[in-house]
Amino acid sequence: MSVSSVRDVVLCADDYAVNAPTSQGILALVVLGRLSATSVMTCSPRWAEDAPALSDLRGRLDVGLHLDWTSSFAQSAGFGGALSTVMRRAALRRFDRQALRDEIERQLDAFEQHWHAAPDHIDGHQHVHQFAGLRDALFEVLLRRYGNAASRPWLRISNVAQAGFKARVISTMGSKTLQALADDHHWPTVSPLSGAYAFDGSVADYAKRMQGWLADLPPASAKPAAIMCHPGASIQADDDIGPARAREFAYLASDDFVQDLRDAGVRLVRGSGLPMASV
Repeated sequence: MSVSSVRDVVLCADDYAVNAPTSQGILALVVLGRLSATSVMTCSPRWAEDAPALSDLRGRLDVGLHLDWTSSFAQSAGFGGALSTVMRRAALRRFDRQALRDEIERQLDAFEQHWHAAPDHIDGHQHVHQFAGLRDALFEVLLRRYGNAASRPWLRISNVAQAGFKARVISTMGSKTLQALADDHHWPTVSPLSGAYAFDGSVADYAKRMQGWLADLPPASAKPAAIMCHPGASIQADDDIGPARAREFAYLASDDFVQDLRDAGVRLVRGSGLPMASV
């Protein structure tokens, strides 16, 4: 297979710091060279605790903010809500723009406080960064904080195609508008996005899904696509998708995943364009 035919993909593990097993699983996969990005939940009280271990692997992957409005952390803090509530408020334009900007600033401040650098990228927990109101406030904050930076944090555009109807509606909500905003401001993006499913099935089922996502990646080009994943080293009892996290980890840590990448002619890359450091 020629180098020109190799397709690039950013494999991003979401939810770093959501709980100990998830952070541990992501760290282990980074050491194995199986991930090229991870997104951090800075509303979680674990972020301060889990940041040093991730910092030890600095330079080996992109590390970004997983903007959060729907987790238990966000809801306990009083600004968040259930996904259906946030979607409805966004669609009806019932969010206060200044309050949105303030919370986005707080989450970015929390990221930079413990990472000691700007994020390599920004995406959203349950794709909230694309919702009406939130995306506009996000861009206002991005332009203020990073508009003149030599390297701007890339945005993940969650225009998921390979998913069920519900996942497709959520993930594509606002994606075209966010892409248009990014284009208007010459802001870097990574898309299309794969990796959505119902968090069901076996390890073998997840492997088949990944094989399909790899096969469906766009042809080789200068711009990589993205696949999101949610691995965890073990199951935490209060984690609704804990069993799925463990299954994803088992597959991504296996030799089968490496072979599937080779068979599909795909290599992992960082969305920032920086090289992945060797193990």
